[in-house]
Amino acid sequence: MNSLEKLLEVMARLRDKQNGCPWDVQQDFSTIAPYTIEEAYEVADAISRNDMPGLQDELGDLLFQVVFHARMAEEAGAFGFDDVATGITEKMIRRHPHVFGSETDRRNGPQKGAWEQIKAAERAAASRNEQVSALDGVATAMAALKRAEKLGKRAAAVGFDWPDAGGVRSKINEEMAELSAAECSGKASDIEEEFGDLLFAVVNLARHLHVDPEKALAAANRKFERRFRLMESAAAADKVKLESLGLDRLEKRWQAAKKND
Repeated sequence: MNSLEKLLEVMARLRDKQNGCPWDVQQDFSTIAPYTIEEAYEVADAISRNDMPGLQDELGDLLFQVVFHARMAEEAGAFGFDDVATGITEKMIRRHPHVFGSETDRRNGPQKGAWEQIKAAERAAASRNEQVSALDGVATAMAALKRAEKLGKRAAAVGFDWPDAGGVRSKINEEMAELSAAECSGKASDIEEEFGDLLFAVVNLARHLHVDPEKALAAANRKFERRFRLMESAAAADKVKLESLGLDRLEKRWQAAKKND
């Protein structure tokens, strides 16, 4: 028995209604989904820290989530782990004709836009609706920042896009003006709406600049946290509390932290 077969056996035992783990038996797709998302973030965190032992561990946790969902689906008579593995294998082969396709496909190599064209064809084939949208399949439960990026990409694939980053910058300026107008109105719902439009435009600027907005914001978060902790350490060394310093002195300490970062 190989390691994957052993893992599947462990999962089956955990879900056994007579002799399994009561907690595991009680779970369903909706209760496990938050753990799946959490494990994916922990994989990304281990990668960002270049923590190879941690990455190994977190990948195992993420794999367990896949096995958990597949086991529940098998119990419901929907599909099993083998179906999941077969499906992704066939999908990757189908989406890489320059690797697995005909001799001509392999000779031509990767074609610009081919990946999205193949995905669009898959969506059309899988759709049960008469109307097929370019936006079909962008999960509503996805993190808002990543979903905004994907929606922008899908729209751009059919030509609905700014010609360059300059056009997006103009849109950002327009959204800033509309946000300011909403602030003047004092209507909370309008402020929230315009702020959302501004964020959506900024995400599209990231796309035009070939920047991953999630990765960029995560890096900015880490940088802010690192510098703020330097401020705290310096204040502790001086035996003062940050909240007692006032904004001007805090700004000076922030600039000092940036220099020492």
